[in-house]
Amino acid sequence: MRIEPEKVKGFPEFLPPESQKREAIKKLIKKYFELYGFMPIETPMIEYDELMRSDVLEGEDEAISDRFRLKDRAGRNLGIRYEFTFQLARIFKQNPNLKTPFKRYQIGKVLRDEPTSSNRFKEFTQCDIDIIGDSSIKADAECIATFIDILKELNIKAVVKINNKKLLTSILDSVKIQNRIEVMRELDKLDKIGEDNVKGNLRKYADANQILTLFKLLEKDISFFKENLFEGAEEVEELQNNLKLYGYKAEFDPFLARGLSYYTGNIFEIKSIDSSGAIGAGGRYDNLVGKFLEKEIPAVGISFGLERLTSIAKIDIENTKVILISLSKDKETIKLAQKLRKECIPCITFFGKPGKALEFANAQQISYAIFIGQDEITAKKFKLKDMTSGEEKLLTEKQMISKLGK
Repeated sequence: MRIEPEKVKGFPEFLPPESQKREAIKKLIKKYFELYGFMPIETPMIEYDELMRSDVLEGEDEAISDRFRLKDRAGRNLGIRYEFTFQLARIFKQNPNLKTPFKRYQIGKVLRDEPTSSNRFKEFTQCDIDIIGDSSIKADAECIATFIDILKELNIKAVVKINNKKLLTSILDSVKIQNRIEVMRELDKLDKIGEDNVKGNLRKYADANQILTLFKLLEKDISFFKENLFEGAEEVEELQNNLKLYGYKAEFDPFLARGLSYYTGNIFEIKSIDSSGAIGAGGRYDNLVGKFLEKEIPAVGISFGLERLTSIAKIDIENTKVILISLSKDKETIKLAQKLRKECIPCITFFGKPGKALEFANAQQISYAIFIGQDEITAKKFKLKDMTSGEEKLLTEKQMISKLGK
């Protein structure tokens, strides 16, 4: 039986030039994570399935229910990680001497068995930063500022929206609405289904007067809630003030209600101005990390997907800079290539016909070509061809390294 090879739906693969763009963005992300003092960690793809279910959540989160489950040969119930955050509770239980505040970052694959679309996959690369053991709002601001710095370098215009779990809870309590988590989930759908549909859905949990009063309240700005002593309002204002110290601003959005099954304080979402949907989100989750230690450990973090970021980033990709074309002088070609690599100049060697070498260089968008033949070796000068302009120059080895190294 002949097998026709086919990729599994929802599991993307990346070839040049997209793979090069992803790697360039990953390097930039790591640079800013480390500039802000976050340290890398790596965690296993597989965990015991029991660890993935959280007894501190108010109802199972959608991401948890979408986890891939499996058994090993011993019949143990296992699962593939669907995110990184839940693993922190195990890490702190097994490593109680970790110094706090613990600032970690992680970039890696996560899997969720959920419906796929053109920009939604079962396997994707997640980028996380978290600050564990710092209860101050300054930590919330630092996570957001790190991400905004990355977006600025990727030429992505974005807006930061913030809300607070305590504030939203106190607003619902003031209207005497029950089933708070279900109501919060409906409010979070405002951008997707519109106000009328949200109000219609809320009739399952509240009467018409309660819904009308709720929406009037949600039109108020943060100063109203602060003046009327709504819990959580001060945390929102403090986060806005802390972000100003970085030169950034955040908009208060009382309808923002994602992840409220595990968030405990400020929550935030970053949206692209030029495209729809969120590109990053996070918040404070003080009840999760310390659950196996039976104590509260303050924590805050932000998470975003590499695929989404790559699709909207506006950056130039640096290709291999130069191709060295051997004109029957392979030894000398390899020797020169090694010298260029020691100077951190990316290059490749070509030992075929010059015409094919130049055709290959154009296809790969290589900037320069160097010809190495007997004449060049005798003169101790090499012909450097600019593949964009077609200009050719004879340069000494030192001159060539100086020019290519710029």
